[in-house]
Amino acid sequence: MNIVGIETTCDETSFALVQDGEKILHEVTMSQILKHAPYGGVVPELGAREHVKNIEQLGEKFFQDIKNYPIDGVAVASKVGLPPAVQVGEAYAQGLAKALNVPLYPINHVVAHVWGVWIDSAFVEKPTFPFLGVIVSGGHTQLITFSSPTEFDIIGETKDDAIGEAFDKVASILGLPYPGGPEIERVSEKGDSHAVALPIPLEHEDTLDFSFAGLKTAVRTYVEKELPNQHETYKEYFIADVAASFQRVAFTHIAQKLEKAIAKTGAKQVVIGGGVAASQRLTDILYSYMHEKEIKVELFVPHRQYCTDNASVIAGYAFNLAAA
Repeated sequence: MNIVGIETTCDETSFALVQDGEKILHEVTMSQILKHAPYGGVVPELGAREHVKNIEQLGEKFFQDIKNYPIDGVAVASKVGLPPAVQVGEAYAQGLAKALNVPLYPINHVVAHVWGVWIDSAFVEKPTFPFLGVIVSGGHTQLITFSSPTEFDIIGETKDDAIGEAFDKVASILGLPYPGGPEIERVSEKGDSHAVALPIPLEHEDTLDFSFAGLKTAVRTYVEKELPNQHETYKEYFIADVAASFQRVAFTHIAQKLEKAIAKTGAKQVVIGGGVAASQRLTDILYSYMHEKEIKVELFVPHRQYCTDNASVIAGYAFNLAAA
């Protein structure tokens, strides 16, 4: 079964054709990062205008490339995301499905993020249900128990900022460009992750929820107080230390809540998804934390290209609905 996926929830316009939920036959993606960088984040109205332009241009090339493949369905990232951007993809997908006379599958792209492991050919052995999912992205931070591909429960989520949003805001505080996550990871390589004493959010609270607003405020307060006192020669190292310390604490917060969720659910397998999962430092901290705490769990983290928003996970996840 070949399903076309369409993704326009944020700042990527993406098309993919996926066979039987796992084999990527073709994918094309166009990013808007450079368009939004001057604003320090995604501007919804600008994003929607770019999607309108890109989806026609990219779609024409995509369908020329896959003209020899049969198409059995159309899947689109729907509802969840930046509304003006999401609506562009939904409208295009509705027209496409009608023109091809095939079923249309609206997909929650946050849930679909876990499907990155299935479309990643590096994973010969895939997770088995049930498992615990961890979504870490620009707009969402969630713990989700999956009993099947389409049966799941959200057991924990952020009370305020999502982790990706917090990284963007801290990057802005430090004078680093958008997107914040990769920039903070880059400059952190020169920093001491224990140089700044920052509080781990909700560390002693028995909850599976997350919170990043207080951590972001702690960084802002520290930088506003200490940065003016830094000699110009050492400001680069000061910023690296703050970035590294923030990154360590933010990811330790994820690890601690994951530990609690594993204890509560008895999960033996954990699947990580979302744009922030592309961070090698997150993977390193999670593996190190689980080893230190002697937690017996198998972690699945897809490669970078399958963490960020892409149409392949949309089409791949849709196979579960089509095959039901």
